[in-house]
Amino acid sequence: MKKPFNIISVLAFLIFTLLAFPCQLIAGQYQVTRVIDGDTIKVDDGTKKITIRLVGIDAPETSKGKNDPGQPFSQQSTKHLAGLVLNQTVDIKSYGDDPNGRMLGEVFVVDRNINLEMVKAGLAEVYRGKATSGLDMEQFRKAEEEARRAGRGMWVLGDKYVSPKEWRKTHGN
Repeated sequence: MKKPFNIISVLAFLIFTLLAFPCQLIAGQYQVTRVIDGDTIKVDDGTKKITIRLVGIDAPETSKGKNDPGQPFSQQSTKHLAGLVLNQTVDIKSYGDDPNGRMLGEVFVVDRNINLEMVKAGLAEVYRGKATSGLDMEQFRKAEEEARRAGRGMWVLGDKYVSPKEWRKTHGN
């Protein structure tokens, strides 16, 4: 004999799934309207604007003042990201929000992972803070190591390179 359909069991399963696996794919809904820096963009779905912090990466810090040039390679990083996503329709795999209220997300143009592309270009490093639950960081680490070996982007600085995390500590960003 078959068990009757139990709506409460189905709802409990759905709630558990959403809590256990917080990332979600927001497919093809967002137009990139602005690139703020090498790891932050603004998107619009026609009804709301959302700031997206590219999860898993950290790009060189941009200028915070008129007389502050910012971190080396910050402008190149921002321009590269703009070339990849500005005015494009993107898919976003969300990993929740950061403490600043920005959505943490992997950004895709077609099937191309833009977060990973920034690391491959040597214009962002692997994020050195607390790991984001559910995000596979191994692909980012491999891409960074390859970019370092090849001396791409900011890795051309060699021993003079300063991590964005360290830059923020010494420059008040």
